[in-house]
Amino acid sequence: MKILILDGSPAGDRVGIFFVAALQAELSQRGSISEVVVLRDKKIGNCMGDFYCWFKSPGRCHVADDNQEISRKYLESDLVIFLTPITFGGYAPTLKRMVDHMIQNTLPFFATHNGEIHHQQRYERYPDVLTIGWQREPDEQLASVFRHLAWRNSINFYAKVHACGILSGNQEDDVMDRELHRLLDQVYRHVSDPKAALPHFPRSSVPPAALRRALLLVGSPRLEKSTSSSLGSYLFEQLTQHGVETETIYLYKAINTPDRMEALRQAIHWADLVVLAFPLYVDTLPAPVISVLEDVVMHCKGKTKPTGFSAIVNCGFPEASQNDSAIALCAGFARAAGFEWMGGLSLGAGEGMVQARPLGEMGGQGTSLRRALEIAAGELAEGKAVSESAQELLAKPLMPQWIYKLGGTIGWKMRARKFGTQKLLKARPYQKAG
Repeated sequence: MKILILDGSPAGDRVGIFFVAALQAELSQRGSISEVVVLRDKKIGNCMGDFYCWFKSPGRCHVADDNQEISRKYLESDLVIFLTPITFGGYAPTLKRMVDHMIQNTLPFFATHNGEIHHQQRYERYPDVLTIGWQREPDEQLASVFRHLAWRNSINFYAKVHACGILSGNQEDDVMDRELHRLLDQVYRHVSDPKAALPHFPRSSVPPAALRRALLLVGSPRLEKSTSSSLGSYLFEQLTQHGVETETIYLYKAINTPDRMEALRQAIHWADLVVLAFPLYVDTLPAPVISVLEDVVMHCKGKTKPTGFSAIVNCGFPEASQNDSAIALCAGFARAAGFEWMGGLSLGAGEGMVQARPLGEMGGQGTSLRRALEIAAGELAEGKAVSESAQELLAKPLMPQWIYKLGGTIGWKMRARKFGTQKLLKARPYQKAG
């Protein structure tokens, strides 16, 4: 068995170092060939959500950094092991940055699996996946979010076998060693974990207070020309009508710029409410957004006044329920930052329906979206959490699945025509020769 270990741990992480050594020793004893890729040492850019890997250079990210070679090794493996510290219930940015590039290994076209829409397979076979995460201290809620995310990923990765293990950094080495042995036994026997349920994160129970200042964080690389911006901007237009002072920061302009990151921290310091609007990237938040949230916890935790936190996530699949892992991770972040969780809003088919247009220009097609955000704005302005009625209204499917699938097929072929790649859309650039 050929095994690839993708090490997403930070430098000097004791648990990560232990896992890599223990896994290599155990796999060698089982007669398997293993290779470790230390992701922090690789040059992997952020996925920019341009979909060029689908219609400009089909099957391959057009940015020729280390993600291409890692993708090749991924597809040539029988088993891939993800290693990562658990961050708000999800992957750390070092691993997530590579995971975000996995969309190049699927086709843009849609297929239905167990009643849900997913992208079609590009390759005939994919590796099994074992996901291993660790926490500083045991936390059952975040562990459940992590298991659910790993299960979600296994569907979109087309892994026939998937398993997920969670350990704590304060455990003895022999305890962790036994758990690694058990997990490997499981995948070698071709036994998958069952579907993992998400925990319930209670929304704020703090007595409502009038909202004075609100901050919108847009977590899309497309900045102003994004569906995330369209949704967040409409919500904030409604907040201004309730007398709320608003500000918007585009996270992809702030990352890696010290002055802008400091301005972001100061904006959070003064805000009574922070709303994060972002696109779904491989079942959860984009890697750069997770990095920003880590910075917020480091620098903004322990504010003297309470801060509410809400999220708006949109995905390319018609089912808003596919955003559930991301919403749960946002709730986990709110808890870690000491913010009051005000609930999240999910939209399915965001890329296909909104297409970055201002919601006011969508006419009757955008009626339910506008109404849901108007309801949410009224609730947030009063210091209340977003209601289930607003959540359900935004999540309501806007078209039948078959129409969405047909429209997607036509849309991707039209985009490919501009680059002369319409006959190459199903290319397999990482197909092993022979």
